[in-house]
Amino acid sequence: MRPNHPVLQSMAETLYFAVMPRGATLESLAEVAEDQWGLFTRRQAEQTGMAWTTLARLAKDNAAERVAHGVYRLRGTPPVDHLALRAAWLQLAPDTPVWQRTASQGAVSHRSAASLYDLGHLPADIHHFILPVRRQSRRPDVRLHRATLHRDEWATVAGLPVTRPARTAADLLAEREDPGAVAQVIADALGAGHDDPGPVADAIAPYATRFGLPRADGPALLEWLLELTQAPERRAWIDEAWHDRQGAES
Repeated sequence: MRPNHPVLQSMAETLYFAVMPRGATLESLAEVAEDQWGLFTRRQAEQTGMAWTTLARLAKDNAAERVAHGVYRLRGTPPVDHLALRAAWLQLAPDTPVWQRTASQGAVSHRSAASLYDLGHLPADIHHFILPVRRQSRRPDVRLHRATLHRDEWATVAGLPVTRPARTAADLLAEREDPGAVAQVIADALGAGHDDPGPVADAIAPYATRFGLPRADGPALLEWLLELTQAPERRAWIDEAWHDRQGAES
């Protein structure tokens, strides 16, 4: 517990004056929410000893805002970007606090990953996640994909486990997204330094034949895609990808 933290103190005071249950319960819940962008799940509230009736009163008195089924946001907490995506991600493992979760409990992927990195212009109204086991969601705006991610295929971005741009581009091609849109995602990622041409070429190599290119020829596919963009650095990126391939083959 960090008693002198101003945000945490403000959240605890909000809860106290709204419903005034046991102080220890309030402090525990406020501490969880403070480390989760002001969000908490119903299961996490119950783990602090808070009764469902108390949580219901929090929502009724506008001390907590329901942002998704079983996910709440404490009033007075700082605004957070990608709120709906974060809430959907919390739903995947509602018992587990953010700081204990890894990509094995759900990684942001596909269009959602591109949006979180601010890459390209694909709409991200559906929340995409990759999990290592098959699961389904009742939410029409959530899509769960089954795959096992290697450690070098994801990174923590804005506090969330997110597929790296190379993997994101490969996933988008697997979903048969518009090649021009995927090309822009790649160009934006390379331009911002979020990934390198070689890893991107390796990741997208399985889809080369779909575009009439030699089997598993990642550099050729990367070249074809980048030529669809107007990125001024595209020639240098293409040369780097070919150079990396030659180095790997020598």
